[in-house]
Amino acid sequence: MMQRYIEEELRRSAEAAGLVIDGPIPFGVPKQEGQGHLSTNIAMMHAKRLGKQPRVLAQEIVDALPASALVAAVEVAGPGFINVTFSDAVYHAMLRDLDAMADDIGRSDLGIGRTMNIEYVSANPTGPLHAGHGRNCAVGDTIANLFAWNGYAVTREYYFNNAGNQMNMLGRSIYVRLQHALGNLDVPFPEDGYHGEYISHVAESIATEHADQIRAMSEDEALAFCRKQGETWCFASIRQTLETLNIHHDVYFNEDTLYGTGKVVATVEALRDRGLVYEKDGATWFALTQLGNPQDKVIVKSTGEPTYRLPDIAYHRDKLERGYDVVVDVFGADHIATVPDVLAGVKALGFDTDRVRVVIHQMVTFVEDGEVVKFSKRSGKSFTLDDLIDEVGADVVRFFFIMRAVGTHLEFDLGLAKEEGDRNPVFYLQYAHARICSILNKGLERGVTLDHGADLSVLIHPREIELVALLSRFRSTVERACENLEPHVIAEFLRDLAGAYHNFYHDCRILGAEPPLESARLLLADVTRRAMRNGLLILGVGTPERM
Repeated sequence: MMQRYIEEELRRSAEAAGLVIDGPIPFGVPKQEGQGHLSTNIAMMHAKRLGKQPRVLAQEIVDALPASALVAAVEVAGPGFINVTFSDAVYHAMLRDLDAMADDIGRSDLGIGRTMNIEYVSANPTGPLHAGHGRNCAVGDTIANLFAWNGYAVTREYYFNNAGNQMNMLGRSIYVRLQHALGNLDVPFPEDGYHGEYISHVAESIATEHADQIRAMSEDEALAFCRKQGETWCFASIRQTLETLNIHHDVYFNEDTLYGTGKVVATVEALRDRGLVYEKDGATWFALTQLGNPQDKVIVKSTGEPTYRLPDIAYHRDKLERGYDVVVDVFGADHIATVPDVLAGVKALGFDTDRVRVVIHQMVTFVEDGEVVKFSKRSGKSFTLDDLIDEVGADVVRFFFIMRAVGTHLEFDLGLAKEEGDRNPVFYLQYAHARICSILNKGLERGVTLDHGADLSVLIHPREIELVALLSRFRSTVERACENLEPHVIAEFLRDLAGAYHNFYHDCRILGAEPPLESARLLLADVTRRAMRNGLLILGVGTPERM
């Protein structure tokens, strides 16, 4: 609200100084105390075309500003920044508005009436989720939370493939371990088989419960049975892991249904009708060069097996036909080369690809005691996501995977993750929330209750104003994180909020202060608690009241 007011006044005063500004005026929040609450470099941006020095133009704009009870000071700083300091009354009004939001602090109506679909995790059922899957899980679920907090009707989707060579190898691996369990030790284990302990676990379970049934089967029947048992076990394991991380999906979409319903064939024919498919060397090619892409790609091999681009095009066609306003995909960096091809195919079929937004997260390195922890699902040297949760806890797992921008490589420091002090960012935030809860509870024990009508004009300490200013930006931060698909922005905001609250707590006595001040500060603490709680909920992290 205040930024819009200042923008309008600066636009008028700039015109009085001979500067007509088209488009929004950029604002930033000064990092250092004493530099105001908002800052703009508008004079520095336009001074040259007016033939003026930036500081001169900035001063002319400031001199033309009318006096306002809402603004305490407007000053020119450095090479031509315009720094605006609001009056304390503005922050008192902001705090009153925030308190009136009750538990909805941070919520927005940005997406009311709109629908979104987000697909994430999507691991094929060939084993437990390994630790590297954690980033996709946490990022995808937090983005889904962000859209929900901004008013969208969200559908969380899991896309999987329980067909193909990987699943056949899963069945073969279990079958061989089963034969060994039944005493047939001369059956060789496949070179590319899965070696994890879960393979032996599933095989032993089959040997215990279905030994006679297996002995009566042909090898092909036994392989199919082992594959089905393995798929069931793996999916149960995956869903249990996700449950531990408080992750749930509304839709489980099987890639095989795209073939069973004829949608893959229909996609090929639709592209062919547009002159974008041709045959060469026994394979079917997608003429991507006609769409401006560097080279054509095979979509059906000479063996008749589709490449992954084809079902992905059919799948996105299906999602867009379901009518979602926004479709979000969360992929690892290994998908980066295929995304343009898939979107080109979807667009060529007449769909609006602006509705599709793709998040590519970089890979994760796990470090412990200075050494990189390596894992491989097939080798059996696997560091599963369950192992990680057992070691550091679900809250830490989610936060650590979220706390860095998705486009950057993430080094997951297991040593730091295990700490239970302020160096661990999760404990730092949760402790801030718990500390506020403790103060509120102590107040109740002393007969001091929250007064939503407290006199807020007594809040004039710089730490109080700093905290209110930060709280006032929570909703816009949630909106920005959603619009830009940047969940780490919430983690960064919460770190700033916890820091501002700790500074406030250190410098401003709450319980035991003079009655008007005690009530106002207690209300400020409670609004901070609600914002901290909601931010942690968006991240999928717990909000303990005691630590």
